[in-house]
Amino acid sequence: MNVQAYLMFNGRTEEAIAFYKTALGAEVTMLMRFRDAPDPVPPGMIPEGWDDRIMHASFRIGDAELLASDGCQSDAAGFNGISLALSVASPEEADATFAALAQGGQVTMPLAKTFFSPRFGTLTDRFGVSWMIVTSE
Repeated sequence: MNVQAYLMFNGRTEEAIAFYKTALGAEVTMLMRFRDAPDPVPPGMIPEGWDDRIMHASFRIGDAELLASDGCQSDAAGFNGISLALSVASPEEADATFAALAQGGQVTMPLAKTFFSPRFGTLTDRFGVSWMIVTSE
């Protein structure tokens, strides 16, 4: 059994993946646009003009594989009630990773020493995804 996060970016998946490539070294392992669907999609299922949007993508950050899509919704993406926890090797890597993800986002708890970690902090990135950055050393 394997549980994976599937992020819906409501039309911003390509932008989000490019950001994660720069900020976290993400590597795209699969990307399919709506126009590339092997079977005809029922009329009205895909918003007008979404042929070039991303139907499904997968990308790796370290050992984790995340899934993503532009979805077919017309309202804004929301990631309430969930955070992606990113464990890094050192306080210096925590500082750099936190700063990269915080660009255009909002820090909710600045990186600091806690009783369980030399560096822990939380933020919401520019796409509305909540992150927890932690290091054990």
